[in-house]
Amino acid sequence: MKTLIFGAGNLLLSDEGFGVHCLRYLQDHFIFPDSVELYDGGTLGIMVTHKFEEAEQVFILDTVDAEGEPGDVFCFDRDDIMLSRLPVKLSPHQIGIQEMLLISEMRGFCPDRLTLFGVIPDSLEAGHELSSTLCNSLEQVAGRLVEELRASGVVVRERALAA
Repeated sequence: MKTLIFGAGNLLLSDEGFGVHCLRYLQDHFIFPDSVELYDGGTLGIMVTHKFEEAEQVFILDTVDAEGEPGDVFCFDRDDIMLSRLPVKLSPHQIGIQEMLLISEMRGFCPDRLTLFGVIPDSLEAGHELSSTLCNSLEQVAGRLVEELRASGVVVRERALAA
């Protein structure tokens, strides 16, 4: 089964780049089989519809504007996304996710399994590093995603980190 892990976000706005930072965390800490593609979608939005259409299982990593505290993690499934049950869109790149999936669905290529892991940001100030709050969320989101992958039969191994 082809799986896409899609990191979204703007690396120039601190926590807004969470999805891309989380993708890098996954690359640094885990080894994935060839059937799993880790893709830095940045702020491309609708420009990468083809990536979603190539996969049967998609995980999106991003920030969300939801009720709660900075660092809170939310998980939304395909129905939540397609039926507009997501919190308010946070940034311009998110404009494309629902529209992109609708286009894919109309073309008959929408992935069967779709999950969005969203985290509430602490800072959207200019800067290329995550706030300490969201740095602490990286391991939690990565762990939940790896659990989901393993539950679906994907073999994910932990990477030995150099000391």
